[in-house]
Formats: sequence, C-alpha cells, structure tokens
Amino acid sequence: MTRYLLSRTGQAALVLWAAFTASYVLLQLLPGDSILIKFQNPELGLSPQQIAEIRAYYAGGSPIGDYLRTLFGFVTGGLGYSIDTGTPVIERLAEALPETARLASAAFLLAVLIAVVIAFVASYSRTSWLRGALLSVPSVFISVPAFWLGILLIQVFSFRLKLVPVIGGGELQQLILPVLTLAVPISAPIAQVLARSIDQVYAQPFVPVIEAKGATRWWVLWRHVARNAVLPTLTVAGLTFGELIAGSVVTETVFGRAGIGRLTEQAVNAQDTPVMLAVVVLAAAVFVLVNLVVDVLFPILDPRLKAAA
Repeated sequence: MTRYLLSRTGQAALVLWAAFTASYVLLQLLPGDSILIKFQNPELGLSPQQIAEIRAYYAGGSPIGDYLRTLFGFVTGGLGYSIDTGTPVIERLAEALPETARLASAAFLLAVLIAVVIAFVASYSRTSWLRGALLSVPSVFISVPAFWLGILLIQVFSFRLKLVPVIGGGELQQLILPVLTLAVPISAPIAQVLARSIDQVYAQPFVPVIEAKGATRWWVLWRHVARNAVLPTLTVAGLTFGELIAGSVVTETVFGRAGIGRLTEQAVNAQDTPVMLAVVVLAAAVFVLVNLVVDVLFPILDPRLKAAA
C-alpha cells in the first residue's frame, strides 16, 4: 500500500510539473507586451530607462534562468507580483479563491445529487418510457452551454418570475442561479456512468440469487448494486470536480461574481502573465489533488484493489 501511495503521489507531482511547464512556455509565446500595455501610458510619466528596469525585474535574466526562478517560486509559495496591480499574486488568489471554492463545492454537491436521482430512478423504474426519458436527460444537460443556461436562468427566474434577484439579496440567493448553471452540465457524465455501471452490476449472477432469497428490488439496488457501481462513478466525479475551476470562469463572468473567473478575465485583458500562470497552475493542482484522493480511496472501497496495491 505504501508503494502504491508513493507511486500515485509521484505521478501527481509529475503531472503538476508538466502543467506548469506547458503553461509557462505557452504564456511566453503570447503576442503583445504586458509591460508596455501597463507602463507606457504617458500619464504615468515613466522614462524608457524606468520601463526597461521594470521589464528587467519581471523578465529576469536568460529564459532558462527565468523559468527555474519561477518554478522555484511556485514550489516555495512565492508566485511573484501582478504586472497589472503590483500586488503579490498569492494575495490576489487568496481574495478570489473563497468565492470560487463556495461556488464549485455547492455545484459539485448538487451535480452529484442530480446524477444519483436520475440514475437510481431510471434503474428502479419498471416503466420503459420513463427509463428512456431519464437516461436521455444527461445527453441534454451536457449539450447545454453554461453561458447560455446562465443567461436563460437570469431571464426566467430573475426578470420574469422575480424569484431570485440578480443584484443584492443574501449570500444564499446569490449562489442559487450560478450553482444551478454550473451543476447541470457537470451532472451529465456522472449520471451516465452511474446508470451504466448499475446496469452492468445488475447483470451479474449474484443479483438473481439475492432476489431469490426474498430481498426487495430497492434493497438489492441500495445495498449491493450501488456499492459495486460507485467505483467508476467516483473516477468521473473526480475528473468533473477538477473541471469546475475552469467552468467557474464562464459562470462567474455571466453572474458578475468576484472569484477566480473574474480574476482570470482581468488578467487576460491586461496580459498579466504572472496571474494567468498562477490560475492555470491552481486549476491543475486542484485537478491533480482530487484525482489523487480518488486513487487513494479506490483500495479502501474495494478490498481486491487493496490486495493488488
């Protein structure tokens, strides 16, 4: 088990390093000059010599030396300074991250709830048309663009029905529509995989034996089938949770929330490469961490995998 954990941790660190390196190289290849965009404004009154000194501060020395210095900074927690505001990048992330964490966590829980309801009702139902209708719902959900769904929810629930205010209101009211916008497309792959896994487990020989002993259909579904169907679903759930950070960029922009999404939008508009790099690495770190937790949970949930590890 210790070897298994060390192997998974090493793979996670390697993926994180590759994500950092790819992001760093791609950001360096972007056209434009963020230093000139920010500091060449005549109202600032900076001389060419002063702009050159600022460029030297952010650019460092050789490309390899700058890459190693930036990598060492990320490993030790020093993410550099924002070109746009001059504040430490880690402070800007700390201000924006709680809003996104609340949104992503609530959306993930709602997505799991929607997926479980769809999969369980479809599997438990003996009505063919109802089962077919429920199993087609994930295909519809995953086809809906998040920005379109967000605008539609605002039009219906805020402007027409006036149930949820767009501006003002409590923290819970402000979360309802963004959480729904983010949860609906995320629930689709979880529901599809869970429903398919339940069908595969139902086809196993031990299910008729349990039913022959007098167990009800609901008991078999809840106590035996669902437990064996959860492993593939857990993998998909881990992948979708990692995508929530990226998905929140669109959702926070549509609803005007001050989170990682708005921070990313501001950084892209200003070509603030230190902030963009930090956001990409943060999203990759969340993705890697969640999947590492899923890998660690596998042997705990399935004793056969524990013996193999």
